[in-house]
Amino acid sequence: MVTSYSNNVRKRLTDRGRVRPPYMVRIGIAMLQGARHEHCEAIQHAAIEMNVDVEVVELRKKSELDSTIQGLILPGGESTTMRIASQSESLLDGIFEWISNHPKRPVLGTCAGAILLANPGKNHTPFIDLEVSRNAWGRQKFSFEAPVTVSLKTPEIIHEAHFEIGRDRYNHKPLPMLNRVANMTTKTFSGIFIRAPRFIEESIRCEKVATLENETVGVLQGSKLALTFHPELTNDRRFHRWLINEVIDDKS
Repeated sequence: MVTSYSNNVRKRLTDRGRVRPPYMVRIGIAMLQGARHEHCEAIQHAAIEMNVDVEVVELRKKSELDSTIQGLILPGGESTTMRIASQSESLLDGIFEWISNHPKRPVLGTCAGAILLANPGKNHTPFIDLEVSRNAWGRQKFSFEAPVTVSLKTPEIIHEAHFEIGRDRYNHKPLPMLNRVANMTTKTFSGIFIRAPRFIEESIRCEKVATLENETVGVLQGSKLALTFHPELTNDRRFHRWLINEVIDDKS
């Protein structure tokens, strides 16, 4: 669990009418592959920015998923590898069952996570209504960063987050980031595309919330947000704040 910031700071901001009262959320992150530790750091930063206390639950097996998980992150990686890696502990099966059993609870899927939302496989109905082309931007060497236009409504920052996470019990430490907060007055986002999938434009039957020039790179269907890029690799936490805010607003 990460406490957002000191009670004195919280009291000063609350007295000035700038923040809501503290709220605890419990977010699960699938620890299969990809920048999962960076997602952990991003959700903790986002919680501080919103004056919310968060407990990050690192999910490695199906038995760790239960009704106390209020929101979920499916990180990037390689979707086939993730399916194989999850077999011994049935994690993906558990995740898909959890999403089906809690249809109003928010899920953020990035890169391979977006593929899994569109193509959960087996007897699961897709959670986002579109078709995806895997690795459609090309191999690793063709990865790139470009400005993405975002129309998704996200909470504002009320308190800047300046902290660095140490190594976890597995001796892993998130990638270093510049210790600054992105300018939230702009609608653009620095999209990082790494062996990224592409949404097949004519198949999209959900809300388009992020575009790269004329191409859709982010969609929203109910409480499911799918992005073909990696927001966890930037200092802009708007998508993670969206997830926390959806948890707070969810009454299921």
